[in-house]
Amino acid sequence: MDNDEHEHVIEVTGLRRVYGGGFEAVRGVSFSVRRGEVFALLGTNGAGKTSTVELLEGLARPAGGQVRVLGHDPCADRAVVRPRTGVMLQEGGFPSELTVAETARMWAGCVSGARPESDVLERVGLSGKAGVRVKQLSGGERRRLDLALALLGDPEVLFLDEPTTGLDAEGRQATWQLVRELRDAGTTVLLTTHYLEEAEDLADRLAILHEGRIAATGTPAEVTAAQPSRISFRLPDGYFLGDLPPLGELGVIGHDVDGRVVRLRTRELQRAATGLLVWAERAGLELRGLDVRSASLEEAFLAIARETSAARQAARAENEQEYAA
Repeated sequence: MDNDEHEHVIEVTGLRRVYGGGFEAVRGVSFSVRRGEVFALLGTNGAGKTSTVELLEGLARPAGGQVRVLGHDPCADRAVVRPRTGVMLQEGGFPSELTVAETARMWAGCVSGARPESDVLERVGLSGKAGVRVKQLSGGERRRLDLALALLGDPEVLFLDEPTTGLDAEGRQATWQLVRELRDAGTTVLLTTHYLEEAEDLADRLAILHEGRIAATGTPAEVTAAQPSRISFRLPDGYFLGDLPPLGELGVIGHDVDGRVVRLRTRELQRAATGLLVWAERAGLELRGLDVRSASLEEAFLAIARETSAARQAARAENEQEYAA
């Protein structure tokens, strides 16, 4: 194994992708993926997820920056990289008249060292559909077929672009379990997804793309930790906000009141919750509707999108004012 393959199997530095007309879909993206981890790329529609993944897969050359997969340029060294990677596109586009088994057999003929088709079909739960024509499959079953074909070459690196779109809850859970098994067996997985709970459940690390740039990166816990936790409860009858312990002493950084319901925001959840409960216990009070929770990845994602958009709008407005002056 080459030294540069030992730790990071994917390395992206200053990556740019520009489409016709000058639209810059990827604007200086940098990140790395370690061997044997699941890395998720998140972002709203148009954030640049698929544009980035296509460059990693070697389907196009970047307009700037550098990509290395398994120590090689995936576009220039495609003959070296492609046999060691598996790719699941957003849409497979298989011949509709072929059966599932025929499709897998056809695809296996294009893969070096392909596993038996029956093995991969069983692994994704399609053994019972082997004789069914592709056009008769449901959307979720087609996604499972896409995944089966990506696994035919027993890849070292697996690219999954929206792998559970169209799957029901049971199919999504089965796919998640399969991804975990692949990761545990040493496969490096890079996935894009719209399902934030999917990234939170599966990803060892993730990056949030917004308008072609990385707005945040880290473990799911690190990304969510940047957002405040919340405590909400109903004020006991006869009590008001001013009767609570000093909010600053509880580590509360913000609050709002809706009728009798109080919502507190804090970056020190244990301290705030403990102080509030001790106060209520000493006063002999019951805090009805008490809800204590850390920030979710969804909250972090939405906050990052809002903050990044606001910052960019402010920068554009400042540039326009300077130009006008």
